[in-house]
Amino acid sequence: MSILHVVSVSGGKDSAATAVLAIEQHGREACRFAFADTGNEHETTIAHVAYMARHLGVEIVTLRASFEREIVAKREYVREHWPAKGVSAADCARAIAALVPTGNPFLDLCLWKGRFPSRRAQFCTEQLKTLPLTEYQLGLIDRGEAEAVWSWQGVRLDESESRRSRLQGTGACVRSFEAVGGGLFNHRPILRWSAADTFEAAACYGLAPNPLYRQGMTRVGCMPCINAAKDEVLEISKRFPGHIDRIAYWETLVAGASRRMEASFFPDPHGDAHLNRRGIRNVVAWSQTKRGGQNLDWIRITEEPRACESAYGLCE
Repeated sequence: MSILHVVSVSGGKDSAATAVLAIEQHGREACRFAFADTGNEHETTIAHVAYMARHLGVEIVTLRASFEREIVAKREYVREHWPAKGVSAADCARAIAALVPTGNPFLDLCLWKGRFPSRRAQFCTEQLKTLPLTEYQLGLIDRGEAEAVWSWQGVRLDESESRRSRLQGTGACVRSFEAVGGGLFNHRPILRWSAADTFEAAACYGLAPNPLYRQGMTRVGCMPCINAAKDEVLEISKRFPGHIDRIAYWETLVAGASRRMEASFFPDPHGDAHLNRRGIRNVVAWSQTKRGGQNLDWIRITEEPRACESAYGLCE
């Protein structure tokens, strides 16, 4: 039976290690590589994915989800049903005007949903990565290019508690291989690896890490990620203020498409959902405070970003 090994590439350390592992075990001819561009990526990550393709001697296909049909349907729904729900004519008109596809997957997804994803409703991963990648992989089978596809996923148990609870299984078992159906199988070969293991595996192939890891970033998948911690938000605001400006602009667009006419990329960091404290600008201001969120941390605010700063010891 012919099997293709499809590696999901993100531009990060885990998918880089998974890519070289797939090449090492099965060779380039049996492998395919796909990058799901969410539309919320740092330009450095886009460039790094291109570098990976050149260095590894492979093609990395870029996938971008589209929500044009969903937005058009949402616009009609607003026109037909929002007035009956008590939404004013002015607010309906504002939402209809805002519901215009932009071609950016992340932004269009949020316009359709009328909100940003959150830790409790992390629909971005499924809609922007899982579904496009699954469609691509099943397409290889449908077109007769393979009888089966192994979907190589660079995920590790020590990344998060939710990942441990979902993939650990019972006892010493881990969910490293499972059948999805239709000839598609999920393969997670680095579940028990450490972060250091992933950097070492890539280095064995002479593959340099994403430069963002040397600029204080612990994650490079989105810029910023909805799961970004306080220190990450501060670092992003200091190093990449343009990305903060972009999110602030997106907040105004998504708010226009929301029934509440309000949208925030991050929740209120104080936990009380106070509207005056939500929004990317307020969260950046909170990231500049000491523990407790009351007093400004002037040392951290005024400290210039170091040329090389890594949470993984890459600058040593």
